Amino acid sequence: MVAAASEAARRRTAGTAAFVIPIAGGVASFAEPDSPFNKVAGLGFGGVPGAAALEEIERAFAACGAPVQIELAHLADPAIGALLTGRGYRLISFENVLGHALTGQHDRVTPPGIEVRLSGEDEFGAWLDVVVEGHLHPDTQGMSSHEEFPREALERVERDLATAAGVRRYIALCDGVIAGGAFVRIAEGLAQFAGAATAPAHRRRGVQTALLSARLAAAAAAGCDIAVITTVPGSKSQQNAQRQGFDLLYTRVVLRKQP
Repeated sequence: MVAAASEAARRRTAGTAAFVIPIAGGVASFAEPDSPFNKVAGLGFGGVPGAAALEEIERAFAACGAPVQIELAHLADPAIGALLTGRGYRLISFENVLGHALTGQHDRVTPPGIEVRLSGEDEFGAWLDVVVEGHLHPDTQGMSSHEEFPREALERVERDLATAAGVRRYIALCDGVIAGGAFVRIAEGLAQFAGAATAPAHRRRGVQTALLSARLAAAAAAGCDIAVITTVPGSKSQQNAQRQGFDLLYTRVVLRKQP
């Protein structure tokens, strides 16, 4: 998904220094300045990277004036952590990746007053507004996110993701008013849940529960084997996911090295 979003940004900003570089089972991505997709994702699932591979991506990010931010699963070879800290990377945060095995039909859970449906192209602007607004005012439960992005950057990212193959957008209404949104990306039997956000005025009404449930039902109907979601440890999002059957797959540490 990271690679697809970065490629979409590169098509939109032709002539910029965007790149996608495979490394040790993961991908190093730079989309554009201030993008959430400027990072190394999935590092370590393909073994320990060599020094030359790390030097290549460090030079690429430095050429863009950006730090190297690496997401490293705790399931990876411990030698990778030692290698990165030896190169000057510093721990800045943690994230949890949860999974839900999908077998058979999944029943939707819809709290009173909440409606969730697929979002059409005619309301893309409204979907974008509520998702961006929700991300700009994050829930304060659990650890604080290590990332903050300007509104313009978030809007560009959501637009790019909307063009990525397999993305389905969902919108939630609370008593008829648009209250939240999210999307799911389906590829090769895997359903990736992301982009979920609720407008501050409509929180604690079950909007995220309904969005999760609707996407689980859609993923199961599409024949997916597993659904995955990333949350801030101890957050309301993690609690909502676990209530609907998600289990912790792994924790990943986020490390950063300045150019």
